[in-house]
Order: sequence, then C-alpha cells, then structure tokens
Amino acid sequence: MRIPAAPLFGLTLFTYPLFAAPAPAVNWPQYRGSGALGVDDSVPLPIEWNVESGTNIRWQTAIPGLSHASPIVWGDRVYVATAVKPGKSELKVGLYGDIDPVDEKEAHQWRLLALDKTTGKIVWNVTGYEAVPKVKRHTKASHCNSTPATDGSHVVALFGSEGLFCFDTAGKLIWKKDLGPMDAGYFDVPSAQWGFASSPILRDGKIVVQCDVQKGSFLAVFDVKDGRELWRAPRKDVPTWSTPSVVSTGDRTQIVVNGWHHAGGYEFATGKELWKLDGGGDIPVPTPLYANGLIYLTSAHGKVRPMRAIRPTASGNITPETPGMTNAAIAWAHARQGNYMQTPILIGDALYACFDMGIVTCFDANSGAIRYSERLSKNGEGFTASPVSDGRHLFFTSETGNVYVVPAGPKFSVVSTNSMTETCMATPAISSGTLLYRTREKLIAIGSK
Repeated sequence: MRIPAAPLFGLTLFTYPLFAAPAPAVNWPQYRGSGALGVDDSVPLPIEWNVESGTNIRWQTAIPGLSHASPIVWGDRVYVATAVKPGKSELKVGLYGDIDPVDEKEAHQWRLLALDKTTGKIVWNVTGYEAVPKVKRHTKASHCNSTPATDGSHVVALFGSEGLFCFDTAGKLIWKKDLGPMDAGYFDVPSAQWGFASSPILRDGKIVVQCDVQKGSFLAVFDVKDGRELWRAPRKDVPTWSTPSVVSTGDRTQIVVNGWHHAGGYEFATGKELWKLDGGGDIPVPTPLYANGLIYLTSAHGKVRPMRAIRPTASGNITPETPGMTNAAIAWAHARQGNYMQTPILIGDALYACFDMGIVTCFDANSGAIRYSERLSKNGEGFTASPVSDGRHLFFTSETGNVYVVPAGPKFSVVSTNSMTETCMATPAISSGTLLYRTREKLIAIGSK
C-alpha cells in the first residue's frame, strides 16, 4: 500500500531532488543505530558539503511540523516521525536556564513518514494520533522527541503521552497502546513539563520502553506483534530522557538504563533487577553505551557529572562512596567529565564525549585516561544532538546547525565546519555513505556523488 503525501493544515510537502544512488543499504534501525553505537564505517562520508549550492547533497525533502526524533533506516526506506499543528511552532535554542514550558492548545497530528533513501521522495505519510497535547513541552523540545525503531517488518513510534504505536512498513497501523500520561519535567518544579524523549528499542520481537516520569515510572517490554505487555518493572527515580540499551554478554542479556537514583541493569527476559547505581547528574539524558567489554554511563546536571565504565557482570548495589570512585563493578570513573545531553561515541579504543557547551573530551576507553579536552567552537553555541561517525571522522552538530568534523584519533582538530542552514536538535543517521539530518524543516541526505 502506498499513501501519497498530502497537504496538512495548509502545509505542503516539497522535495528537492539531487539524485545520486547511495551504496547498498546498511540498516540504522533505532536511535543512534544498532546498539546506539552511532557508527557506520562501511563507506567514507564527505567531510565538506554545502546545503545551498548542493555540493555533496543528494536530496532535501521538506518535512512538516516540529520534531527532534532522529531518522531511522531499513533497506531503501528512511522513516521519520513528526508532530504537526497549524502554523509554526516556537523553538528556542541556545545556552539558557529557563524552565517554563510551552502550553500549546492547538490540535496536533503525530505522523510517521517513509521516504525513498535514494531520491528523498515521500512514499507514505500517515497520522497515528490527533489531539491537543496532553502535556506541555520545553521551549527547546518538541511534542515528538522519541526516535522510532524498526525490525524491517514493524515500525514502532512512541508519541509520549499519546501512546505507543506499531505500523507495518506500508504505513498501516497494526496496534496502539495507551501508556498513560508521560509527564517528564524538572523533578524540583513539577509544573515545569518538558516533554517525553526516551525512544523505544526493538530486540528479538520485543519492544523495550523506559518511562521515567513524575509519577508511576516503569521499565516495560511489549510483544511487537500485538502490543501485549510481557513484563513491567516499577521504577523510583526522577524523570529521565534516556533511551535504554540491550547488552548481551555470555549467557546474560540485560536492559541497561540511565538514571539519577537508579541507573542499572534488568534481566531482559523477566525484568528482574541485576544491579543498581545511585548518584550522578539529576537530569539524566545520555543512553548507556556498550562496547569493548564495558558499559559507559554518564549524566550531568547539578553537583556532579560523572563518566563511568561499568563491567557488564555487575551485581547488586554498586554505588561507590563518591562519584569518582571505582570498585569491583566500576572499572574507571571521573566525577566531573560527563555529558549532559549527548550520548558518547566509541571509535577503536577512544571514547568521545561532548558537553552541551561544545567541549569534546577524548578518553582511553579501557583505562579512562583523558587524551584531550578541547572546545569545538568559540561561538557560544549549544550542543544537543549526539555525535555520529563513519569510523574516520566524528560529526558534532550544534543547535544552530553547524556541523564540526573532527578526525578520529588521539589528536584534536576541526577539519571542516558545515552549515545545515537551520536549527538542528536531532541526532543524524548514517547508511552506507549517506548522512541523514533532520533539521528544523527538512530531511537532508549528504553523500559523495
């Protein structure tokens, strides 16, 4: 079934094709790709492009609405979620501390779109839900922050308080599930609703959802075929915006979650708690990252901002006396070198982490030794989108849409800076030499022609 793109609330979708066939498909099925690693090293990416002149731009397609959900890729399809209302939504980027939310009373449409990866043409464009948003959002957030996930047969979208939705790859809604209000906001000021942002992940026919909100938080697993809840583990923590990770080592498969008072691991099959870690930043956002035999966990807001490497064999309460200490379960730790918004990225034996002010720190992934800590820009920009890499270079994107390209390796430099010409809050996707950016109003495919 192919559903044509249609005008919505007076908005029309336009495509600006600049055709060039990409390499054979490499899938990028969830937030930051498989395992949230953020790397596709199959084909080199260009380090320079120009959105206005079209240099190394394969296509640009206008996408309606406001959304910080990242694009995902399976085969020759790119999927992107968005929330659309009449008129243009307010968006305020930059480094500021306002906590008052945006209260939008207009009806929104939460939509899922599929695009052809080669041409950027919209293949289908469907509405999953339409209503006035049930909660408010931050001035820097959207009503569609969660990245969809796919296994090639299903596309799962978590639209926050509006529910969990499962579509087939032709855009047909298979099932939907109301998970209750997702009131995520500042724990110290409950009226400051900021919008939900944790993304679902798909593993072995199961959907993993982390819902850390003001009341009734939980971690749950659902059957992708029919939405049946397989298990639910209550959680007691402040609201978080982190996407969980599934980590398999030996005979243990666990779901690892970030948190302030309850980061930890849960048995994938049953939801049984395996280990727990208390303390860190009090607004947890980055996704746990597993690579090189260690789980990298970070958060940053409040008094401390730790960066830690956890052994996947951890068991019980592994909380140290102070955030910078190690123990049998914590291989290495820094008390004040962690990330606020971005998920770190690992290339070889180097772990790269970018703070929201644009300071990149490169750690030895095995020992935690700091190789460098340098500033990307002197422009005073904020950085929210997480970095991605083709294994040769890292791509760090500022909120104002400047992409800073840094070579992978022990020495820091910025080899190029490329403007997306629009604000950019969403983490990009990579597929076989194509870099896909969701900017304020477009989906842009970057790749050598």
